[in-house]
Parts: sequence; structure tokens; C-alpha cells
Amino acid sequence: MDYYVTKTNLAQKTNQWLNRIAPFNTHKLALNPSKSALLVIDMQKFFLDPESPTFTCGGLAIIDNLKSLIDAYRRKGLPVIFTCHVHDPKGIDSGIMKWWWEGMCIENSPESKVIDEIAPREEEKIIYKHRYSAFYNTDLETYLRGLKVEDLVVTGIMTNMCCESTARDAYYRDYRVFFLADATGSINEEMHIASLLNLALGFAYVTHTQEILNFLET
Repeated sequence: MDYYVTKTNLAQKTNQWLNRIAPFNTHKLALNPSKSALLVIDMQKFFLDPESPTFTCGGLAIIDNLKSLIDAYRRKGLPVIFTCHVHDPKGIDSGIMKWWWEGMCIENSPESKVIDEIAPREEEKIIYKHRYSAFYNTDLETYLRGLKVEDLVVTGIMTNMCCESTARDAYYRDYRVFFLADATGSINEEMHIASLLNLALGFAYVTHTQEILNFLET
């Protein structure tokens, strides 16, 4: 199976993507680490298994970058928040998504867990959601307000579905959104780039992992 991006070519691809969106990525932001949180969206076994009906190949390429970001946030004592997209076994919370998608990620199943490489610590917040946006009918906003978060770093999968939906909702709530081109992934390159273009134009500063790490080191 051919993947649009791999760990090997991720850096090269990222440069291409950022150059492609540069005319629209004009709202450059400087991260305020003490007011920031790292959001890791839906990096679950269900979506990263090649046999899954909703396999997201781009998610495999970004695991190392996510490890670096998570480790850096943990070292600083800053919040790392995970999301898991899950549904009741009887489908009572699935709504239109029940027929829109082939296969549902069932809550509390082994496949619903975040992959072992970046597993949440016991004390870290996990947002369980039933729709694309991590803000929709969850306590994410309440949690962020309690932490006094102003800057939200968005990572995970899918770029063009749950990541973009969450980034848009964060912007609507006046969070400054940092969307990482090399720490989000989709099922193909066209969808990934399309979201980066849309977000750069109207909702987020699209950047890369190393820039966030640099901010954290200052």
C-alpha cells in the first residue's frame, strides 16, 4: 500500500506543504507556553490499524513528532489533552454518523484506546467525543478555561475531519490556534493540503513541530 506521507519523507513533505500555503498563512503567532495546551486528537488503534475501515495512513507518519511534543509538554508540566472518538455499542449516540461511516469505534473496546507509543498518563485528561469536533457536547472548553489556556496546539487525525473541526471551534471561542502540518494526518495528500489552506486563511497559524519545541525551550 502506498502512503502519501511516511516518517522518512515527512520533513520534505512538510516543507512543500508550508510553501504551498505560505501566501495564506500570514497570521504568524508566537506561542505563549505557560498559557498553552497540547491537544492530541483521536490517535486511537481503531484509526491506525491498516485493516480498519477508517484507517488513516497519515497518522503513522506523525507518531515520532507527537512523542517529541508530548515529552516536551510533560517536561514543562504543561497540559497534554487527548481525545478519543467513541460510540455506544448500541449506536444510540451515533446519529447520522451511523450510516455515514463504515464501522464505528466502540467505547471501552481495545481498539478505542490511544496507541501505546503515546499512551496518556493516568493524570492526563481524555476527552471522549461522539462527533468530529472535540468541543461538541464535551467538557473541553470548561477544562481549558479552568487551566487558563489561551493557545491551543492541535495535532492528531484526521487533518480534514476532527482536527480541522476542532480548530475551527477553538477559533470561534477565541483561542489562538497552532495547527501542526507535520503532526496531523489524513488519508490522502489532497485532503491534508486543503485543510491546511482553509485553516491558514481563516482559523489558525499553520506551523510545524520544531517551531513549537523551540517556543517551549525559550
